[in-house]
Amino acid sequence: MPEIYFDNGATTMVFPEVREIMMEVMETEYGNPSSMHKKGFLAEQYVNRARDIIAKSLKVEPREIYFTSGGTEANNLALIGAAMANKRAGKHIISSCIEHASVYNPLSYLEEEGFDITYLPVDSKGIVDLDALKEALRPDTILVSVMCVNNEIGAVEPIEEIGRIVKKYNPSILFHTDCIQAYGKMKCTPKKWKADMLSVSGHKIHGPKGIGFLYIKNGTKIKPMIWGGNQQKGMRSGTENVPGIAGLGKAAQVIYENHEEKLEKIRGIKEHFIRRVLGELENVESHSGEAPHIASITFYGVRSEVLLHALEDKGIYVSAGSACSSNHPDVSGTLKGIGLDKSGYESTLRFSFSIYNTEEEADYCVEVLKELLPVLRRFVRS
Repeated sequence: MPEIYFDNGATTMVFPEVREIMMEVMETEYGNPSSMHKKGFLAEQYVNRARDIIAKSLKVEPREIYFTSGGTEANNLALIGAAMANKRAGKHIISSCIEHASVYNPLSYLEEEGFDITYLPVDSKGIVDLDALKEALRPDTILVSVMCVNNEIGAVEPIEEIGRIVKKYNPSILFHTDCIQAYGKMKCTPKKWKADMLSVSGHKIHGPKGIGFLYIKNGTKIKPMIWGGNQQKGMRSGTENVPGIAGLGKAAQVIYENHEEKLEKIRGIKEHFIRRVLGELENVESHSGEAPHIASITFYGVRSEVLLHALEDKGIYVSAGSACSSNHPDVSGTLKGIGLDKSGYESTLRFSFSIYNTEEEADYCVEVLKELLPVLRRFVRS
C-alpha cells in the first residue's frame, strides 16, 4: 500500500537541507547566541543569517524580522501586542469571518478586554467584501487583520487592495496579514501591500515545527507579550531557538529557489486532481481557491470524518475541511462563511499538495475515492 500525504496545509516534511543544518547547530554550534564567547558568536551567526534570508524574501530589512515559536504566537503578538499598545487611540479592530483560530481566539480575548471587533463577510469564493471594509472603517479603528490565503479553501485575498483602502482612510491604522498559508506559495511583499505586520510559520514551508516569525515594520507601535532577558530588542524575550531558526532560514531559502517551477508543479497536481474528481465522481463540488496547493472538495452524502478515515485506511492522508473552523459565537467558519449548508460543510475534505507529491498519487487517490464513495453513501442511506 503506498503512503500518500495530501495534508501539507497542516504540516510538511522538512527539506533534507533543513535537517542537515539543524543537526549541525545541535551537534556543533550549540552555543547560546547571547553569550559573549566564540560559541555564542557562532550561534548568533546562524540567527543573523536566517534573518537576512527571510528579510530578502520579503524585500524588507533584517531588523524587522522577529522569531517566534510559530504562527500562533506571531498572530497573538501582532494582534494583542498592537491592540494593547494603541488602545488610547481607539478600541475598534476589523477582521474577516474566515480567519484561523490563532486570529479568532486572540480577538475573542480582546473583546473580553473591551475591544470592539467587526468581522467582514466574504463571497461564495471566500473573498472579503471590500465595500464592507470601507463601511466598517471608523475614527476609532486601530487595527485591521485579514489573512492572505485561507487555510481551508485556499482563497487568495486582495491584500494589496485591502492595505490601500486601510491606509487611504487613515495611515495610522495598523494592517496585519496572516501569511501562514501564503509564504512560500506566492511572493509576499509587505511593503507593497502596506502591511505593518505579517505572520509566518516554519512547518508549512518544509521547515521545523515550533518556529515562525513576525515581520514588524520599523516604527510600528506594539507591546511585547513575553518579558525576560531582552532578546530580539525586547520584543520577544527568551533564548533563541537556534536550530529552529537556522532550519527556518534554510527552508525559506530553498522554497524560493526556482520558485515558479515549484509552484507550477504543485498547481498542476492540484488542477489535475480537481479535474478528475469533478469529471469522474458523482455529487461532488469544489470550493478551491486560487492558492496553488489547496483543493477543497465536498463529497455530498458522506461525512468528512468517515471519508477521511476510509482514505487513511488506504494510506492517504487528508484533513476535514471544517477542522480549523472557529466556534466563535459571532462568526462562521470558512465553509459556513462561503454559504455551505450543514450537508456541505460536514462533507468537505481538504487536499493540500507539496513538491513531494505527484500526479500519479493524485490518480491513485481518485481511483480510491471511486471505490469508497458508493459504499460509504449506501451505508449512510441505510
